[in-house]
Amino acid sequence: MSTAVIEIDLTSADEVCRVLDEGARACREAACRRGSIEIIEAPGKLIATGDLHDNPIHFQKVVEAAGMGGAQADPENASHLTLHELIHSDRLMNGMDFSHRALVRVAALKAIYPERVHVLLANHELSQVIGAGIVKDGVRVVEAFNAGVEYVFGDEAERVEEAIARFIWAMPLALRCRTHRGDILCAHSVPGVGMMSRFDGTVLDRELTEEDYSPRRGAAHLMVWGRGYDADQLVDLVERWGVNLFILGHEHAENGVRLVPPNAIVLNSDHERGVYLPIDLADPPKDAADAMARVVSLGL
Repeated sequence: MSTAVIEIDLTSADEVCRVLDEGARACREAACRRGSIEIIEAPGKLIATGDLHDNPIHFQKVVEAAGMGGAQADPENASHLTLHELIHSDRLMNGMDFSHRALVRVAALKAIYPERVHVLLANHELSQVIGAGIVKDGVRVVEAFNAGVEYVFGDEAERVEEAIARFIWAMPLALRCRTHRGDILCAHSVPGVGMMSRFDGTVLDRELTEEDYSPRRGAAHLMVWGRGYDADQLVDLVERWGVNLFILGHEHAENGVRLVPPNAIVLNSDHERGVYLPIDLADPPKDAADAMARVVSLGL
């Protein structure tokens, strides 16, 4: 089954809302969901990705790498797949961003593979639903996204926006992978050093609350917007969370992957040097440097 063959009428408000709500339900009700995160363990494989920003070619490639699309599709033995930072493309049409379509396609994939697809909350999705301003390459991306939804759905736009919000609110904050070499945490980011004094580190052990999404003080907001974390902070989070390796996104990695010593890597999956990281959960990377050595290019 190719993702391109998932039959969705992306111009129908009824169908788009239905698919988004099915994706939201799958996020909330997946057996792997534990409070604010999802948890998996061996046996199995994981395709870990970075920011996608509505790159349809790279999206198709990572879906196929996970065995969920294309000629190699194997639904019974599909890998796990992380997806995050899906929206706010740099490919606009008359100033409008149509990346809501990426959210709909991912919601459909989550509904089909509720225990295998892990759609993680990221700062651009959160900013879209709370209406926070983000300027990317001179574009007010929240407004451009809204303009795309309004252009496609007209009077039904508000209903579609509400369904988009329900899907985003249902997203987990991270994926925890339990392995014999220690736990791996896949998340969009971790809080910056200056945020730690007001960050509630228990957020991974409980349900998310409305307060967690509050700008500049909520735990989810601080986590998805985090930048500038350093070695001391990563070691502190290891002690708090019992995690050996962090696989993150959010920050630019010119070559698709960047090491943040001692135990984190940043992945980008959206640009021409984008990558993904395949992980055999029975033979995971020994450390962050080993993880860097295992990445696969998404380029031609």
